[in-house]
Amino acid sequence: MTQILPIKFQEHLQLTNVGINAANIGFNSLTMESDKYICVREKVGETAQVVIIDMSDPTNPIRRPISADSAIMNPASKVIALKAQKTLQIFNIEMKSKMKAHTMTDDVIFWKWISENMIALVTETTVYHWSMEGDSQPTKIFDRHSSLSGCQIINYRTDAAQNWLLLIGISAQQNRVVGAMQLYSVERKVSQPIEGHAAAFIQFKMEGNQQESTLFCFAVRGAAGGKLHIIEVGTPPTGNSPFQKKAVDVFFPPEAQNDFPVAMQVSKKNCVVYLITKYGYVHLYDIESGTCIYMNRISADTIFVTAQHEPTNGIIGVNRKGQVLSVSMDEENVVPYIQGTLNNNDLALRMAVRNNLGGADQLFVTKFNELFGRAAYSEAAKVAANAPKGILRTPQTIAKFQQVPTQPGQTSPLLQYFGILLDQGQLNKFESLELCRPVLAQGRKQLLEKWLKEDKLECSEELGDLVKAADPTLALSVYLRANVPNKVIQCFAETGQFQKIVLYAKKV
Repeated sequence: MTQILPIKFQEHLQLTNVGINAANIGFNSLTMESDKYICVREKVGETAQVVIIDMSDPTNPIRRPISADSAIMNPASKVIALKAQKTLQIFNIEMKSKMKAHTMTDDVIFWKWISENMIALVTETTVYHWSMEGDSQPTKIFDRHSSLSGCQIINYRTDAAQNWLLLIGISAQQNRVVGAMQLYSVERKVSQPIEGHAAAFIQFKMEGNQQESTLFCFAVRGAAGGKLHIIEVGTPPTGNSPFQKKAVDVFFPPEAQNDFPVAMQVSKKNCVVYLITKYGYVHLYDIESGTCIYMNRISADTIFVTAQHEPTNGIIGVNRKGQVLSVSMDEENVVPYIQGTLNNNDLALRMAVRNNLGGADQLFVTKFNELFGRAAYSEAAKVAANAPKGILRTPQTIAKFQQVPTQPGQTSPLLQYFGILLDQGQLNKFESLELCRPVLAQGRKQLLEKWLKEDKLECSEELGDLVKAADPTLALSVYLRANVPNKVIQCFAETGQFQKIVLYAKKV
């Protein structure tokens, strides 16, 4: 039996097959600012060209006679930024028009689009942001820290709100490549030097928190070995519990003595860190726990540029051979893999709940029965309500809760269960009926009105029949939503609203 893997690997394109010269596939001549475009500078005879590969139509590259030291495509649209010595220009390719230009006083040694309308510019001493809006000039944001002097700048990252900025450089020291990072807080206007090779920011919502936490993930291979750090930056939002920082080992095999992290992307959807190393290994880590889910070699050649791969919530990269490849978490297999191969039931359950993934059904059933068996009803209610894909939202679960006697002065376990479901969204037909029975028996029809307004109940003919005994007008509302014409007309007649029958009949 083939072992199931928690990742999907895909080769999207071989650049040499679409006319790209192998000599131009490298960090200095090829850029990929997002998964939409790859941009290559080439020389054909004596003519300098910029080749733009649209990943939605990769076999038809666009070639333009442009000479530039660097070319970067906008992450979302057909807009290109070009640099020739100190002159920066931005063109709209489709409109064939120049949008902006600026001449710097110092050379820009690294630049990158940090959003659809902002470019970061790095000189030997300073970091600037240049907005696409209006005729604004580049704005100085911060001075470079002395710890990065003499480094080759390889990346620049920001959090979603651009409150936290990170400059990353590398240098060769004592037979190894040392990573130096400068973390800058816009709010506090302070920098912190950190040893690290690859990093990313992610907005992560912890269980029980109302607001997202801003997490900073970075990987380093220092003299003492490899580590991945996940920490919350800034003050936690009001009402939030702080994120407990994680520091976990990054494993490098004995044959990869000189390997080190070169790239990192994060999936907000799956809360996973993708780490790529110089020797072509990929590591997947769970952000919440810091657990390494998987590692393997995916490329024999160095992957020198990466971006987030939005269609799969994974990572896409280009290696020195010109392979454009992506790796993503396999949502079908990751939970069974964590359970079976890693033997980590807690992580399997957490991953399944957080990402609504199948594969751990039996774990949830076992856990629910175990909690129920020891009368931990509110915990059992949480498990049943949160189990992925609604596997425990069944008439059998409701029947179990209905059989539990209510303690005086306490909310019944059944209503606790329904309370959790109501917080999450709409109840299904059976749940709606079983919740409304006790509520109507207690004469609390105002709750029913509230839930109907909030669209929390699945309306059906049966629900209308149940409500009708208590309130024919409210039943009418249910029948209308459930689209039961004969019962709607009957209710209009019984409540004396004969004109409405005619209007309703015309609509139906």
